Amino acid sequence: MSAAVDPAQGPTSHVFSRADHSRLGQWWWTVDRWLLGAALALMGLGVLLSFGSSPAAAQRLDIAFPFHFAVRQSIYAALGVVILIAVSTLPPRGVRRAAFFIYLAATLMMAGLFFLGHAAKGATRWVEIAGFTLQPSEFMKPALIVLVAWMFAEGQKGEGVPGVSIAFALYALAVGLLIAEPDVGQTVLITVAFGAAFWMAGVPMSWVMGLGAMAAAGLGSTYFLFHHVASRVDRFFSHDRTLDTHQVERAAQAIAAGGLFGRGPGEGIMKREVPDMHTDFIFSASAEEYGLWFSLILIALFTFVTLRGLFRAMRLSDPFEQVAAAGLFVLVGMQAFINVAVNLDLMPTKGMTLPFISYGGSSMLASGLTIGMALALTRRRPGGYAAADKPRQAAQFG
Repeated sequence: MSAAVDPAQGPTSHVFSRADHSRLGQWWWTVDRWLLGAALALMGLGVLLSFGSSPAAAQRLDIAFPFHFAVRQSIYAALGVVILIAVSTLPPRGVRRAAFFIYLAATLMMAGLFFLGHAAKGATRWVEIAGFTLQPSEFMKPALIVLVAWMFAEGQKGEGVPGVSIAFALYALAVGLLIAEPDVGQTVLITVAFGAAFWMAGVPMSWVMGLGAMAAAGLGSTYFLFHHVASRVDRFFSHDRTLDTHQVERAAQAIAAGGLFGRGPGEGIMKREVPDMHTDFIFSASAEEYGLWFSLILIALFTFVTLRGLFRAMRLSDPFEQVAAAGLFVLVGMQAFINVAVNLDLMPTKGMTLPFISYGGSSMLASGLTIGMALALTRRRPGGYAAADKPRQAAQFG
């Protein structure tokens, strides 16, 4: 094997020798180290920002230790790194198996929320375990994308497997459980990711348009079915009325106050007034303290992960690996886009975290799982990219 380093794999490293045939050594020389580095950078920035937002959140919740949330976020980040690296060493078959068991466990826990769930903010989305709250829907998302990609790939083989029907059944089950919580934001997110996987699997455009029409109709119906959805939409379009727009207005003020270079680390003011500034609105808190340049770095990192991930995914030769990896990168990119758009008051509030950055164990661990799966699928394997320069044949669905 040549000693030259493939530019696509990132900078030269002497951590492992190319002669190292251990599992970790082989992982290091086959994983996309640029994507790995960007994900680790986002995790590090999430920990950094937690130290600035933790004192205000702890004071608001009457917690004596000011860095309570920062310490917990550091632990979550360490566990997230372990999950990311461990999952990224799996072969594609291992990723499929892991996705199956994670999806099964997550859906069972989501079903159990009706009896054992922890209610907060008008929804029941969390399971409380030994003092920690776990949001199973966060882990269900990447598992669902991998499973539907697997079913789409099986359906293309023409061996009698009703892959498309199974994929839609898995998606319908997930959506049904999310709506029952209710969690419209996550429903929108997985619908977009599912639609992207559906389209990338090569299905007829008429099917994609039909799915889009059904999704739009379903999203529109939530305005009439759920009071909190109608309230958020009304607040978004009616800022001049007497409706409560406290969080969004304070978030916008925080971004404006930060200017180009920010107030300085830990000097933010708005985080003392907004309950979710360390979670859903962490982007605004960071903009106030570090300024526009830091916000652009965050956006650039998420854009890089999404676009480079999609570029690598679309060069894969295996249909399952291609669709699954692309769907996972779309999932991360779309969630980041929605969170930033809400912070910028470009869409109604969704209650959605910024991957790797917002405080929360479920968000951090699930983000590590998602990128870990994507890195595992895009690793360089013999024949994995052999058909990269050949035109892709359209999928055949019965």
